[in-house]
Amino acid sequence: MRTVLTVVAAVCVCTAVVFAQWPPVRSASAPRAADGRVNLAGPSPRTADGHVDFSGVWDKGVLPGEVPRPGGFLASGPSQAFRDLKAAVADLPMLPWASALKASRFGENSKDHPDAHCLPIHPIQLHSHPQPRRIVQTRDVLLLIYEANDGRREIFLDGRALPAGDVQPWWYGYSVGRWDRDTLVVDSLGFKDQSWLDEYGTPGSEALRMTERFRRPNFGTLVVDITVTDAKAFSRPFSFTLEHRLMPDTDLIEFVCAENNRPAAHLVGK
Repeated sequence: MRTVLTVVAAVCVCTAVVFAQWPPVRSASAPRAADGRVNLAGPSPRTADGHVDFSGVWDKGVLPGEVPRPGGFLASGPSQAFRDLKAAVADLPMLPWASALKASRFGENSKDHPDAHCLPIHPIQLHSHPQPRRIVQTRDVLLLIYEANDGRREIFLDGRALPAGDVQPWWYGYSVGRWDRDTLVVDSLGFKDQSWLDEYGTPGSEALRMTERFRRPNFGTLVVDITVTDAKAFSRPFSFTLEHRLMPDTDLIEFVCAENNRPAAHLVGK
């Protein structure tokens, strides 16, 4: 049985522990060793048109070098990915106003974090969020379903361009993908300017653009290289890499954040 403990932002206000699971499932398509275990080191799967298939349930992304537990789940490594983006980018080039806003947000115990109020979480933070995510891949769209706050992000693979001009900002932005051999390159823009890029309150503006390069070097590993450009919040672009591990024979559980969300009423600042 998988146990999920949801921590509300960085304020250490916890919801009730949720015990839930699907009946035992066994993936029919996963490569297995003689003892029945999924061969996570096996070759990456392919779709009917020959592209790498990223479909599956994935654990949180962590910085390269953190060690997975047996079965694909991740142990707590030296950085535990990041609650603060500076764990991934030590020389994070924030402009003065962005540094001041981050300090103010964190100084208020991150009580205004969207996650604490059941609002969507920025895709940058979702890459290292402790709750898992499912990728569903078709020819024309790659869908990321996040257990966290029941999030849903669509990456269109049908050849459309990103929207131009002054677009309506979205929590998850607008995303389109293109193939570079076995790498899926995803460009995104149009994020809301009240975004929090991590639990500690690193801000992004409406000018933020993100490029992700998705790779699946073997059956059990997903590698995402992320580059962020936001001239209103950062003095230069920055990049980092996160590694995700497959959670074989596992499904997401239902998570309705606003249901019985009583701790939110007691969040306090200084």
